[in-house]
Amino acid sequence: MLCYNSSMTLIKSKYDYKPISRKQVDGKRKYMTPDGGAVASVTTILDATSDKTGLIAWRKRVGEAKAQEVVTEAAGVGTRMHKYLEDYVETGVMPTPGSNPFAKKAHAMAEQVRENAMVHVDEIWGTEVALYVPQMYAGTTDLVGQYKGNPCILDFKQTNKPKKLEYVQNYFLQLTAYAEAHNEMFGTNIREGHIFMCSRGDDGMILGGETYQQFDLWPHEYDEWRNAWYDRVYAYYEKHA
Repeated sequence: MLCYNSSMTLIKSKYDYKPISRKQVDGKRKYMTPDGGAVASVTTILDATSDKTGLIAWRKRVGEAKAQEVVTEAAGVGTRMHKYLEDYVETGVMPTPGSNPFAKKAHAMAEQVRENAMVHVDEIWGTEVALYVPQMYAGTTDLVGQYKGNPCILDFKQTNKPKKLEYVQNYFLQLTAYAEAHNEMFGTNIREGHIFMCSRGDDGMILGGETYQQFDLWPHEYDEWRNAWYDRVYAYYEKHA
């Protein structure tokens, strides 16, 4: 178990993780991989191959202005929550929240993740780890390390309301994509991943309504998700060759 009262980094360096640059290529954001490739990101592939029927219907129902307000607010809280957790991992101390409602809400959500999930993380090998499979895809995962003794990919998520399992299928594909890339780059055999999620609750920025959820990708499910992920990759490149 990690030491949580230390003022030192929680990262135990095990692999030589290096950043991967990104730039716009033909109007699309690409990762520029060390082998000279310019590949699509994991999130780009998932977004381009997802069924957006429900999202389109929601935007139509609430109106474009309200939909954009919700998306912008969620992005602001999510970015802050990620930053609090990233700082915590890098220093061993959870930062104090800012004074505005977004910051306070994000801090409360980060604390939910710390208290419910991070206590089971034995080791952290890297944060904001850039990973890629040559000529195929690249992406950045929040953490790589060990969860209850097993090597895994770990990702933080925020949402407005608690999610049902059927609505987070892309998260499992995302974990699998990062695991595949890590295995390709470092010769590991990671077949496990975990999504640490916190929702704001119906009260919006009011403190106290946060709900923690966790979605787990287990080794016995990995091959099925691996096949589904590469199906999505191939479908993407059929349209965006």
